[in-house]
Amino acid sequence: MDTDKKATSWHGAQMDFSKSMSYGDYLGLEQILSAQHPRSPDHNEMLFIIQHQTSELWMKLMLHELYAARQQIRQDELQPAFKMLARVARIMDQLVHAWDVLATMTPPEYSAIRPYLGQSSGFQSCQYREIEFILGNKNPSLLAVHAAVPDNYQHLETALRTPSIYDEAIMLLAREGFHIDAERLNADPTQATVANESVKQAWLDVYREPTKHWALYELAEKLVDLETAFRFWRFRHVTTVERIIGFKTGTGGTAGASYLKKMLDIVLFPELFALRTAL
Repeated sequence: MDTDKKATSWHGAQMDFSKSMSYGDYLGLEQILSAQHPRSPDHNEMLFIIQHQTSELWMKLMLHELYAARQQIRQDELQPAFKMLARVARIMDQLVHAWDVLATMTPPEYSAIRPYLGQSSGFQSCQYREIEFILGNKNPSLLAVHAAVPDNYQHLETALRTPSIYDEAIMLLAREGFHIDAERLNADPTQATVANESVKQAWLDVYREPTKHWALYELAEKLVDLETAFRFWRFRHVTTVERIIGFKTGTGGTAGASYLKKMLDIVLFPELFALRTAL
């Protein structure tokens, strides 16, 4: 038997990919797995890099789903939007548990790599900012962080000026015959969501007669699930940061854990949480 002859199959599996696409080709693994470039001599930096790179990949998928869900809501096609919003919430669950891995890094281990990070910080994540914008937490002043990369700046500026997914849900309420104040419908899309009494009353009507407004009721609950998952993600972030660096200043100049704790107070869909007290 010629032992030098290449096997053409193994238990039915194709072995020769010289003329066809392989698993690695399809996923671009050569590019992905060669994108880790530790700057310090410390063993633990690889964990830090991969933690953040994988988070960015998950955020890319989140944005893919959120943009599609917003378009479906805009077109009154709610069933596909429900699946997309549920998927985003589960992605956030995945990111919550990812912090468990980073939490294995101790303060001395992080201190060994911190000088090599320069001013780089998760605060500068273009995709995270875009997620906040599409969810309605708008802040025009934060565009300045991305001025050095014109494509990112322009992309975020478009996201800032486009109605959020919650704006689209409120416009859907109006199309369905619920009274929404003109001031709310014509609100400046570049500003963060502000609670509005007419929106709260509309959602209250939905919740008081869920069988009559089942699609809107389900949409509301999907949005509540989404924000709940987002809150868990933020909370796990701040607790991990506090565990590793305490209350030191963040690498990008923010107040670190103190800044992140303030972010926990932000409510994306205020009327959907306020109405619980009134029911």
